[in-house]
Amino acid sequence: MFSAVVIDKPGGDPKGPQTVELQQLDEGALPEGDVTIDVAYSTLNFKDALAITGSSPIAKKYPMVPGIDLVGTVSESSGTEFKAGDTVVLNGWGVGEGHWGGLAQKARLKSEWLIPLPSAFSPAQAMAIGTAGYTAALCVDALVDWGVTPEQGEVLVTGATGGVGSVAIILLKKLGFSVAALTGKTSEEAYLKDLGAETIIDRAEFSEKGRPLQKERWAGVVDTAGSHTLANACAQTRYGGAVAACGLAQGFDLPVTVMPFILRGVSLLGIDSVNAPKAKRLKAWDRLAKDLDPAKLDSIAQTIGLGDAIETSKKFMSGEVKGRYIVDVNA
Repeated sequence: MFSAVVIDKPGGDPKGPQTVELQQLDEGALPEGDVTIDVAYSTLNFKDALAITGSSPIAKKYPMVPGIDLVGTVSESSGTEFKAGDTVVLNGWGVGEGHWGGLAQKARLKSEWLIPLPSAFSPAQAMAIGTAGYTAALCVDALVDWGVTPEQGEVLVTGATGGVGSVAIILLKKLGFSVAALTGKTSEEAYLKDLGAETIIDRAEFSEKGRPLQKERWAGVVDTAGSHTLANACAQTRYGGAVAACGLAQGFDLPVTVMPFILRGVSLLGIDSVNAPKAKRLKAWDRLAKDLDPAKLDSIAQTIGLGDAIETSKKFMSGEVKGRYIVDVNA
């Protein structure tokens, strides 16, 4: 038997109310996969909170164990890539949506979804990073690969106190960029500056409809918000700059005109962390191992037990969280 957070729709009606509770399950209930894992840690991400609270139809079938991240030790493997005793990391691949995820003490997954735990990080540190930090690395990689350099000007990070934003600031600072942090929590100025931000901007300045073209300011942008925030960021990006878009915290709409793109040559780079190929994942984790100071993880992460995941998810939806939440599934 093992413990797991389980989302269900009693009666099987996909439009009906959902339940979510901590349950004891038999290992025989695990879904198909060629690798069985004793999970050590998972995380709570915004997507997990959406699923657990029922705020968005993240779960594609029921019952569902949420949790888009996990790290743990292989207990059984029928493939050749991993063997019993290997420590592995999972981010994304629809886990926690269409396949049981990491908010459990056991998981069964496909080997192609897994990567070895980078030697630079402990299992808990890997989950302090999680999908949020890995996504931040994908965004930074995209900007750097596009040719954005510190000499070209400031980089804006939206949703700066969140997991993606927090790690993005650390990585960008390490690379020599001047970082501006956009946040609705201006009281967290000390936290953001400790991460490496030089300028703090109230998100209210970006949250409403703005002019199609605005004063050029940003050499690059890491955006987690979407909607008007992303539109205004594009309108303020300098000639030839790039915007890496990875989230929809404000909304999935994009009320922008073509003007930043055809008059200033701004590039909008879509960042998908769920189905990114393994080569991109390994590159992102290499950047994290090289440029993310493990000591900084202590300032952005806190640990909760598996039984705390449901209540903590509600705090995500009310905007009461900052940084990263590690879930010790055995606590």
